[in-house]
Amino acid sequence: MSSERPGRRRPRQIAFYGKGGIGKSTTSQNVAAALADEGKRLLVVGCDPKVDCTSLLTGELFQETVLEHVRSQSRNAEVGATLEGVVRTGYHGISCVESGGPEPGVGCAGRGIICAIELLEKKGYLEDDLDYVVYDVLGDVVCGGFAMPIREGKAEEIYLVTSGEMMSLYAANNIAAGIVKFASSGRARLGGVICNCRNVAGEVGLVASFAEEIGSRLVGVLPRDNVVQESELDQQTVIEHAPGSAQAQAYRALARAIEENDRFAVPRPLSRPRLRELAVQMVRAR
Repeated sequence: MSSERPGRRRPRQIAFYGKGGIGKSTTSQNVAAALADEGKRLLVVGCDPKVDCTSLLTGELFQETVLEHVRSQSRNAEVGATLEGVVRTGYHGISCVESGGPEPGVGCAGRGIICAIELLEKKGYLEDDLDYVVYDVLGDVVCGGFAMPIREGKAEEIYLVTSGEMMSLYAANNIAAGIVKFASSGRARLGGVICNCRNVAGEVGLVASFAEEIGSRLVGVLPRDNVVQESELDQQTVIEHAPGSAQAQAYRALARAIEENDRFAVPRPLSRPRLRELAVQMVRAR
């Protein structure tokens, strides 16, 4: 396992990947809020066509996306090629932008990610004296667009969000394979695995074993707590809504682990039979 941060430079560019619905966006936004509380300057880039990657930070469910902005400019020549109004200021000054997706039934959703990152770079947002750029990326690595933060060397630190459920672990394992594919041509490295608990018996041990077998480690455990849903109903992070809660402390601990992390690796994804065998071993050991 590597002992030094890949391509260290400002800002640190990290990405959260995981199966759809695993709590990746909730995790990334709460980590961002916790880092902002410590005085860090962040840009969060939502890479999901659902446009919900920054809503807890901005309090907005329907933020204008980069693709919507680009489409409006193509219809109106008088609109300048700027990102004014698209990059919003959220909790504690966090800059937030949603890449968006194509019109329903047309085009590739991954194109929104490519367009957003290219425009952000062109306009200097990725060099604006930031400490972190955080990419929240949809689901599995299934197409070039969604893999772009890894493929183009934008995201150098990858964190896998998973639970002890098999489909979540399968997705995490596939993403690890995607990191391997692009590691030789870029700086992408796996920074660790995050267990977002679903109250599966023995899941923390299973996720920790999975992380170890792919050559990484468990960097955070997030308990299942109703305060997460309560905070989301108020369109806030747990850090803002319930700062004294145990859940907020778990997010802060994860943020500290990421901040202090200096262990990165090219993962060793498991074969599907081995992944299933590992899960069976953990079940039988209980």
